[in-house]
Amino acid sequence: MRGRIGSVDEPLLLQDRDDRGVVTLTLNRPGAFNALSEAMLTALGEVLDAIAADDTVRVVVLGASGKAFCAGHDLKEMRAEPSLQYYQRLFAQCTAVMLAIQRLPVPVIARVHGLATAAGCQLVGMCDLAVAGRDARFAVSGINVGLFCATPGVALSRNVPRKAAFEMLVTGDFVSAEQARELGLVNRVAAPEALDDEVEALVARIIAKPGVAVAMGKALFYRQVEVGIDSAYADAGATMATNMMDPCALEGVQAFIEKRPPEWASARASRG
Repeated sequence: MRGRIGSVDEPLLLQDRDDRGVVTLTLNRPGAFNALSEAMLTALGEVLDAIAADDTVRVVVLGASGKAFCAGHDLKEMRAEPSLQYYQRLFAQCTAVMLAIQRLPVPVIARVHGLATAAGCQLVGMCDLAVAGRDARFAVSGINVGLFCATPGVALSRNVPRKAAFEMLVTGDFVSAEQARELGLVNRVAAPEALDDEVEALVARIIAKPGVAVAMGKALFYRQVEVGIDSAYADAGATMATNMMDPCALEGVQAFIEKRPPEWASARASRG
């Protein structure tokens, strides 16, 4: 299934869905290096809301057209209306989109090529997983124009060590795809011509697992990293107990005991 969000001539967001429930979203402002205009943020927000309500989706892949993944906010648009109220509204809109990615019940994989700067780097950081082409480069470069990348820094500091994040924030320097992998910003790096294959390999590993367990696990993962260890263990224990009662988990454990492959389909059917 293919779709488009935006004008007829220049759709801002392309959508594709296969019969496995894998949704691919493609940022489509190549002439502006896929900068996050207000319209682009609105389109992303609407699609993410729809995906959140669709329990047949298993994985989301977020990529981009053209030569870059995303150059961050649209600076021309930002400069055209210099008012505190406008900027507060814009950054609140961007934050809502970023949090919507994390709150989706399915994993979101960033497929990164070319540049990912400022809010584009933030977008990578907010995705659950990231696969980058070897040509990809990452920066939080707002400081170069006198604007500290405060909101991108929230995502960056939750992906890479503090000193590395702060250096990126105060220098605006780029890091390579390999450096980003070493720092923890991306999971895998592939040759540009092998990028889609590497993304698909990760997708295939995820969709082979029970969707209920993945959804429960993702929600718990982000809850527990934001609280103290006692609360984290209490939440994790309750989540595992609930997960264990799911037919897929019971079938998986039984299959392990019996040394056979699990029969996920029959387990899912018994849930209904």
